[in-house]
Amino acid sequence: MAGHESNLADLITPLVALRRDIHAHPELGYKEHRTAARIAAELRAVGLEVHEGIGGTGVVAVLRVGDGPRTLGLRADMDALPIDEQTGLPWASTRPGCFHGCGHDGHVAMLLGAAQHLARDPGLSGTLHLIFQPAEEGLGGARRMIEDGLFDRFPCERVYALHNWPGLPAGTIATRAGAIMGAADKFSIRIQGKGGHAAQPHLTSDALLAAATLVQQLNTIIARDVEPFASAVLSVTQIHGGHSHNVIPDEVRIEGTVRSFDPGVQDRIEQRMGQILRGVEAGFEVSAVLDYDRYYPVTINDADAAEDALAVAATVGTAQRASEPAATSEDFSFMLQQRPGAYIWLGQAQGDGSPPLHNPHYDFNDEVLETGVRLHIALARHWLQSAE
Repeated sequence: MAGHESNLADLITPLVALRRDIHAHPELGYKEHRTAARIAAELRAVGLEVHEGIGGTGVVAVLRVGDGPRTLGLRADMDALPIDEQTGLPWASTRPGCFHGCGHDGHVAMLLGAAQHLARDPGLSGTLHLIFQPAEEGLGGARRMIEDGLFDRFPCERVYALHNWPGLPAGTIATRAGAIMGAADKFSIRIQGKGGHAAQPHLTSDALLAAATLVQQLNTIIARDVEPFASAVLSVTQIHGGHSHNVIPDEVRIEGTVRSFDPGVQDRIEQRMGQILRGVEAGFEVSAVLDYDRYYPVTINDADAAEDALAVAATVGTAQRASEPAATSEDFSFMLQQRPGAYIWLGQAQGDGSPPLHNPHYDFNDEVLETGVRLHIALARHWLQSAE
């Protein structure tokens, strides 16, 4: 292994520069044109076969070595978040309202580093597909790549994705079999009443009062309708209604999110929301319409793939079995519905901790770039074992 890794350290300094360049020029989902072009150029520079425009702005590189029959996919996401950065770093975002606040710039750099190293020193036999995915942040880029023929054009018997994790010490690698990230649902409820003068509420059907009652009742679902040993979250995050102190509005909109780890629990929550709405309609003489969108399914790791990932992780860093899943979501879940694989966390916390993901003060920790590169390389060599 030492011979294989002897020149890996030479990649890290240019990878840091590349990562910071991508950070300074963030792009939102399906608009990652500069990022995708930079990735494609870097991949072609080391002689890899490169395919662009998959699922919008997605890029896939192919490395074929020897006559090994196995195939593997490694995925990194490319998009940024619609947030104003507040780090004050020299490489901070140059685009107002757009910021790599989830570390996708680091994910791209780590997978590119692995691609560059494996292109010149493969140490494997088989076919490796390096997947650079657009639009992970709520826009379903993984699903769109799949619909665009990702796994038909680039067969993968197994697929892995790596995500930085500020809640773990830098260099610690964690995963688990089964659920690792929650299903993400979003809901919007439109309550239509009869507006009127605030001094004459008896002549109205008060949509605002109905909304207040509804918010309270929605917050009983997890406590009273979900089994105690099941995990789920329901959060009302927006209420919009009214425009004057002396007018009872005729319409109020409520929005929020639901996170869960079991489709049965997911079904029960949506069912109870509908039942509660019917009660509010009857009690307040309003109409209530629920728009419930299950936009990301639960991310479920294949047991064998997760165990392999932990064994491989122990060869490059500190491996740790995650004790429980996270309630945050991930559209890599769509890929895991199609192929066995695992989603892996790479710790990046420094000292007493680091700003969390999606925080305006967050920045990817460049000190873990090498660990991430090594993990990608080791996963590829483990699955695509050379006959040597």
